[in-house]
Amino acid sequence: MLATIINVILVLAGSAAGLLFKSLISDKLMSILTHALGLCVLGIGISNMIGTRDMLCVIVCMVAGTALGHAIDIERRLEGAGNLIRTRIVKGDSGSRFTEGFVNAALLFCVGAMAITGSIEAGLNHNYEIIVSKGVIDGVTSISFAATMGIGVAFSTIPLLVYQGGITLLAEWVGPYLSETVVTEMTAVGGALIVALAINVLELGREKIRVGNMLPAMFLPIAYIPLAEWLGGLF
Repeated sequence: MLATIINVILVLAGSAAGLLFKSLISDKLMSILTHALGLCVLGIGISNMIGTRDMLCVIVCMVAGTALGHAIDIERRLEGAGNLIRTRIVKGDSGSRFTEGFVNAALLFCVGAMAITGSIEAGLNHNYEIIVSKGVIDGVTSISFAATMGIGVAFSTIPLLVYQGGITLLAEWVGPYLSETVVTEMTAVGGALIVALAINVLELGREKIRVGNMLPAMFLPIAYIPLAEWLGGLF
């Protein structure tokens, strides 16, 4: 949990810096910074995605996971969570972009492959290097996000703490049973989701990709890999 707490502190510090120095950054510069951030996110997603050893796994998990997420309508629930926090805590015009900041930051900080592999490594071997490195990246990212989308970015630390902390604790019990192949494919699927998020940031699509509805795909390799190996053994 210590590594995740450091990650949270860095995001809060970055969010505070973004809110405090927002007036010093012009809209034009902010637009350029946002595009630069989107390109970096795109690069991270692609680098994670191409690490797959089984592209069929990525395809099947993305299709099945997105269908499941759409049925649950995770994106709407995330937006609802953001609206609930905004109405309870943030008053007036200051919360006008609260939900956008909360949802986008929560997705970016939680979906990444480093969140999965880093949390598992922290839970198994108490090695915090990956999560702390991720925290530095998240902290820098949160400056730009907070400056453009407001205080909602800071509140993304709530799902971040629950998500990463939960995986770390879970890894202490079930981590030894996850094969390297499963972790690799979870990382690849997470990379695909990061690419989708980058497309949204860069505004490349006609419509916004509902990345939240794709989240279940990231965990399906846990079931897909053993099933594929079993079927392969039969034939």
